[in-house]
Amino acid sequence: MPRICKDVSIIYCNRQMKQYKAIFLDWDDTIGDWTTAEHKALQDIYVSYHLDRLYPTFEDYLNAYKPYNLELWGMYGRGEVTKEKLHFERFYRPLIKANSQQLTANVEHLAHEIGAEFLRLTNKHFCLLPDAAEVVRYLAAKYPLTIISNGFKEVQYYKFEHSGLAPYFTHTLISEEVGINKPQPEIFRIALQRNGISADEAVMIGDSYTSDIAGAKAAGIDQIWITSEGVKELTNEGATYIVPRFVDVMKIL
Repeated sequence: MPRICKDVSIIYCNRQMKQYKAIFLDWDDTIGDWTTAEHKALQDIYVSYHLDRLYPTFEDYLNAYKPYNLELWGMYGRGEVTKEKLHFERFYRPLIKANSQQLTANVEHLAHEIGAEFLRLTNKHFCLLPDAAEVVRYLAAKYPLTIISNGFKEVQYYKFEHSGLAPYFTHTLISEEVGINKPQPEIFRIALQRNGISADEAVMIGDSYTSDIAGAKAAGIDQIWITSEGVKELTNEGATYIVPRFVDVMKIL
């Protein structure tokens, strides 16, 4: 059962706090507001491509898209599908599900077209999460920072460059560039090598238990799990530290 760290009732941990030599960070929904950008991009797509012909409401389309997208990202993290397969299937499957009587090449073309537009729109709607810039600058003044991301490189580098935060990161590891995805421990070990440190000298900060926390744990690295779920649910999962907001890491590090 995690105990309360210091006198901050919203922060939980399961070991004595210690000093670190480097900080590893996830990007999407840790620093950048991917959830909002994705939602707005899908809304634009629903309107622009008249998907109300297939799904009466945007929520209907979203409910068709999300399970496939989540399933495919899990497979991508395990190395079971390629980036290209993930990106195509997450838009193709909802079209087929709603249009099962018309399996034509036009459906495939439409899925590719929507996919390209989605990447453009997520860049258009890109924004940082509240307090993200403040926290990154605070951390960078104390530690070398390394981004570890499963995101597509053409999208991630756009966000890094337009965030104004790129100069604060010493290293950037994009999974498709290194050929290893989170949560595989090897990508975290590469980050350790690039920083010239051992596993007990780093801590990983991220919002995804599966990709960020479990992956870091498998590599022997401490973790800070950012999640707004209820404390009762949080304490059922193991993490070195658990906080509800990114800004709360400043009370730990």
